Amino acid sequence: MIATLRDYVEQLREEGLDGLPAGPARVPQTSGASRTAGAAGVAPPSVDEPVSAPSVRPTAARVELFSRYPGLEKTATLTELREFIGDCQRCKLAPRRTNLVYGVGNPDADLMFVGEAPGADEDARGEPFVGRAGQLLTDIIERGMGMARADVYICNVIKCRPPDNRNPEPDEVVACEPFLMRQIDLVRPRVIVGLGTFAVQALLKVKTPISRLRGVWHDYRGIKMMPTFHPAYLLRSPSEKRVVWADIQLVMKELGRSLPPRGNPS
Repeated sequence: MIATLRDYVEQLREEGLDGLPAGPARVPQTSGASRTAGAAGVAPPSVDEPVSAPSVRPTAARVELFSRYPGLEKTATLTELREFIGDCQRCKLAPRRTNLVYGVGNPDADLMFVGEAPGADEDARGEPFVGRAGQLLTDIIERGMGMARADVYICNVIKCRPPDNRNPEPDEVVACEPFLMRQIDLVRPRVIVGLGTFAVQALLKVKTPISRLRGVWHDYRGIKMMPTFHPAYLLRSPSEKRVVWADIQLVMKELGRSLPPRGNPS
C-alpha cells in the first residue's frame, strides 16, 4: 500500500495530473517477446529486451474487446474503421465534443505515436497533436528524427476531448480501447512510442509512473513499445527534453535510422 501511494504521488508530481490512472497493475515479467506475446508488463532494468506479461492470451483479449462492437474485427483499413466509428455516441464525452479526433499519418507507418486524449486545438480541428504540444511533437519527428510527420502515424487512446482537459476516466478508456487496438492492428508499426502517463498505462495495463517505465523497451502484443514523457509535460518541464531525446534515440536505433544533422530538437 505504501509503495502504491508513493508511486501515485510521484506520478502526480511529474505529470501535473490529478486523476486516478486507468487499468489494474500487473506483475512485472522479464521474458522476451515474440509477435504473439501478450499485453506488456513493467519493464526490467535491461534496455535490450522487450517485456511481456502473458496474463491474458492476445487472441482472447482481442476477442473480448471486439465483442463490445460486433463487426469491428471485420474493418480492413483505417478508412473502414473510421466509418465504423461514425458519429460515435458510445461514451459520455460525445455530447460535449466539437470533432471526433481519429488519427493521422501513414497507414503503413513503421512508427506510431499514441497520446492520451485531444485538447482544445485538436477538438477544434479534428486532428491529433496540433496545439503547442503537437508542434513540439512535430519538431521531435521532423527536426530530431529527420522524418516527415506524414510518414508516421499519430493517434490518441481517447478520441474525444475530456471537458476542461481533465484526465480520461476509466469508462472512457474502456469505450475507446477497441478502436485504438484496431488502429494498431491495421497499421502494424514496428515501434510504438507511448506519450505520457495515461497512454502508457492504458496500453501496458499498469499503474507504474511514467518515470519508471520510460527509457526501456516494453512489448505491446508483439510490437516494441517505448514509453516517454508527453510533449505537454515537456512544455512545463523543458529540462526533461534531454530525457525524451535519449528515448527517441533508442527508437531511431531500433528503426535503423541515423541521427540527422543537428538532430536534438531542443
